[in-house]
Amino acid sequence: MNIQMTNRLLTALLIVCTLYSLTTFNSGCAQIGAPTGGKIDSLAPFLVRANPELKTINFKGNKITLNFNEYVEVADAQNNVLVSPLPKSNPSINYNLKTVTIRLRDTLEPNTTYAINFGNAIKDVNEGNVFQNFTYVFSTGNTIDSATLQGKLLLAETGLTDSTIVVALYRDADDSAVQKRRPNYLARIKSDGIFRFTNLPEDNFKIYALKDGDGNKFYSSKTELFAFHDTVIKATVNDTSQQLTLFAYSEEKGKDTKITPVLKPKPEKLLKISSKLSGKQDLLTSLELGFNNPLKVFDTARISLTDSNYNRIAGAVATLDSTAKKIIYTTVWKPGETYILIIPNDAVADSADNKLAKNDTLRFDAKNEADYGRVILRFKNYDQLKNPVLQLVAGDEIKYAFPLTGPEFVYKRLLPGEYSIRILNDDNKDGRWTPGNYSKKISPEKAITLPQKLGVRADWDNERDVALE
Repeated sequence: MNIQMTNRLLTALLIVCTLYSLTTFNSGCAQIGAPTGGKIDSLAPFLVRANPELKTINFKGNKITLNFNEYVEVADAQNNVLVSPLPKSNPSINYNLKTVTIRLRDTLEPNTTYAINFGNAIKDVNEGNVFQNFTYVFSTGNTIDSATLQGKLLLAETGLTDSTIVVALYRDADDSAVQKRRPNYLARIKSDGIFRFTNLPEDNFKIYALKDGDGNKFYSSKTELFAFHDTVIKATVNDTSQQLTLFAYSEEKGKDTKITPVLKPKPEKLLKISSKLSGKQDLLTSLELGFNNPLKVFDTARISLTDSNYNRIAGAVATLDSTAKKIIYTTVWKPGETYILIIPNDAVADSADNKLAKNDTLRFDAKNEADYGRVILRFKNYDQLKNPVLQLVAGDEIKYAFPLTGPEFVYKRLLPGEYSIRILNDDNKDGRWTPGNYSKKISPEKAITLPQKLGVRADWDNERDVALE
């Protein structure tokens, strides 16, 4: 009897202990997971300790550790972290929990101030909050250099900014150095175009900017965006009066990298015609007709453009474009007039003697004056000596370009829409933007895109006062 009671007590005790253990285990596991609900962490991590300390002088080692207040990661260190002066080999950068470890792979120059700029690479693990523009600075000498150099970079063709371009400084270099080797110092450009070098020695530099497409960090292709300053610049301590402006340009347009198929598609057996005309014909542009195959026969005498009474339009000119697949009709279109284009089926043919299946007739109307907006722009600070050209831009396309001959511009036929206002200083008076040439030390022509847009309404006087810089 006593033995049975003892066994029962032991069994009951075992069950109680097991339940207690499971409860304790589950409670512990629940504490490991991320809590649900509550406020989202919106604070960036911050540096708790650096070893060696920030702005250490007489630096001797090759290892740096950075400890933060929370778990962090370093995003794409290879591209986001800049070391100045630029080393031959980038340091290795690793992170674990709250610690970032930097191991220098290069021999450091004596009496030199180094800066490791992380840009926006350091962020917390949970929410991705960025520790912005943190820079670790140290010196192998007994002082920290403190000279600065700052400025702004704009795209010469548009006056807009491009934060993917970097600015480069060369020390003790001739004009060819930027085409042969990497720079001594690099700086990023902010979204507003501003760049700033810090912790520089007080010395003379040549300054450039480039969009490094091939990753070699020097100017190796005329298709790369590039900027240069034609004089030597001196970096000084606390000199904020020196404000540089660099203008980037591509000397040559990039080539189309699309792969051309080895086997050309066979021409279609039936010749087909198409028109991009949607609605009414614009009074200011030509009528374009497209064909699916290049034309070998193009008999303009048999193709006729007439009015609604079938009277042939005098002075209408039809030309074939360079691809031989497009006919362009040019004439002075009369507002509101009805036009008829008649193309006999055998007036056009391709190289295989394919013709249209039947005679083709296109009937269309020209736009009315009321379909356009009237624009009056009054320019403050107008300067004829700069040969200004007004460019009205929609998307990335220049829709209209007009040389400005005075401080007031009036135009009666603008298509409705919203346009960016761009002013080009047309130095060579050819009516279009001209890039620079570094080998000849020719600067690019410069343009500015004004912050305000021009909205044009049909059948409306659209007036605007525009301040030029």
